[in-house]
Amino acid sequence: MPYPEMMIKPMREEVTRLGVEELRSVADVDAALADANGTALVFVNSVCGCAAGMARPALAKALQHEVKPGRLYSVFAGQDLDATARARSYFGEYQPSSPSVALLKDGEVVAFVHRHQIEGRHPDQVAALLTQAFDSHCA
Repeated sequence: MPYPEMMIKPMREEVTRLGVEELRSVADVDAALADANGTALVFVNSVCGCAAGMARPALAKALQHEVKPGRLYSVFAGQDLDATARARSYFGEYQPSSPSVALLKDGEVVAFVHRHQIEGRHPDQVAALLTQAFDSHCA
């Protein structure tokens, strides 16, 4: 069952303050990801401790990098269920994971950071995974 919005709002804002567009419906996801040209990052947000302590801080740090994806999106697992499921349908054979980050280029996932690559790591380590992907696919 989703948490009350008043509890979730700060977690959403932590990401949207970075310039990331939140996708809250299937229509939002399709409108954003149907255009397969260029690069798009999709951050799968979560209420878990590793999202708060590692994933969101890592995303903030990675987005300070000079090379970054052309479009930035997020969905919120466990909250916006339909939007999250639809976003995951664009991730091909990558297993659902939250938090996680998918980097798409011309509609194909070219990098994916799973929860197991986030959990228990320092945000700098996770940010390094993201910026390496940005350098490889967004330059």
